[in-house]
Amino acid sequence: MALLALDTVAVYHGDLQAVFDVSLQVDAGQALALIGANGAGKTTLLRAITGLTPPRRGSIRFDDRDLVGLPPERIAALGIAMVPEGRLLFPALSVEENLLMGTLTRRVGPWSLQRVYELFPALSEMRDRSAMRLSGGQQQMVAIGRALMANPRLLLCDELSLGLAPMVVEEIYRAFARIRGDGLAIVLVEQDVARACAVSDVMLCLLKGRVTLTGASAQVPRERIAAAYFGE
Repeated sequence: MALLALDTVAVYHGDLQAVFDVSLQVDAGQALALIGANGAGKTTLLRAITGLTPPRRGSIRFDDRDLVGLPPERIAALGIAMVPEGRLLFPALSVEENLLMGTLTRRVGPWSLQRVYELFPALSEMRDRSAMRLSGGQQQMVAIGRALMANPRLLLCDELSLGLAPMVVEEIYRAFARIRGDGLAIVLVEQDVARACAVSDVMLCLLKGRVTLTGASAQVPRERIAAAYFGE
C-alpha cells in the first residue's frame, strides 16, 4: 500500500483551476520528483497535500487515511512536513528557535537538534544568530532542519536550489542523500530537472496542471522529459 496516494485531484484558486485530475503514489522510503515549468501547478499540489489549498475534487490519502478536509496542523501531526519555497523562516527568532518550531507537532523520531547540527555543522556555530542574518543557503538549511525536527514520514521539498549558488546547492543535495538514508518518503519539486531525476526514484511532469509524463527517473529518456516539460 502506498504511503501517499492522490486520485484525480483537482485544485482551484477561486474560479481558476490550477490542477486537473492528478493521480500519483509515493511508497514509504521512495522519492518522487515533481517537475514542470513555472505555473505548472507543482506548488499548488504540495499545498493541497498539506491542507493549505484543499482540493475541490479527488482524494488524498496518507497511510490510508483521508486528508481532505483536515486542517494543516492535523496533517502535519500525522507525519507530513514541508520545506516551502522561499524558506519562510521566522525573522524574529534565532536559528535554533526556528529549528525548534518543527517540534510543535510533538512527533517522536530520530531527528533532534544534535542530528540537524551534524547534518549542517555551520548551523551549530550560528545557533544564536538571527535567521535573517544568514546567507540564502544557510537559511535553506534551517528550513530543511526545521522540517526534519518534525520527524515526518513524508517530506515535501519545494525548490531547494532556487536562487542559491551552485556550490551551496551541491552541499544541500549531499545532505539530501543522507536524509534519504533514514527511509523518509520525499516529494521533491525542483527546476533543475537533471538533478531532480538523479536523486529520485520516480518522476512526474506537470504542464498547466495536467500530468504529461510519469515513470522511473533513471529510465525515462531525456528527450521525452523535454517534450513533456514544454508540451511538444
